[in-house]
Amino acid sequence: MFIGEYNHTLDEKGRLAIPVKFRADFKTGAVVTKGLDNCLFVFTKKSWNELADKLSKLPISQSKSRAFARLMLAGAMDLDLDKQGRIVLPEYLRKYCQLNKKAVVAGVFNRLEIWNDSAWNTYRNSIEKESINIANELGDLGI
Repeated sequence: MFIGEYNHTLDEKGRLAIPVKFRADFKTGAVVTKGLDNCLFVFTKKSWNELADKLSKLPISQSKSRAFARLMLAGAMDLDLDKQGRIVLPEYLRKYCQLNKKAVVAGVFNRLEIWNDSAWNTYRNSIEKESINIANELGDLGI
């Protein structure tokens, strides 16, 4: 399980270090794609295959199913970690989430999320302010 928040820096070639504690999980490679909330999602190959299988079962007759599958699949790219544990983020994905120099890598259960650091701070602060309301709504779901 991926948990935690890590501050990292992208180099001029768009390389980003994966936190050391997660590198073994990506030894067979990773898949990065456009995520929700203007971040990137990074999956292990196993988690990606599980998600892709679920996406393949969505009804193509529904526009929202097609749109979500396109977001996840068309923007995806296979990646391998280099010897220093870095991935190269393609320019189109860096533009999507407005990544410049500073990034936050957040562990979110079965994936990593990569955020522009200022966008992450804004998002995190807004969620923290709403935490009571969110908890109340999730309480209805048994959480």
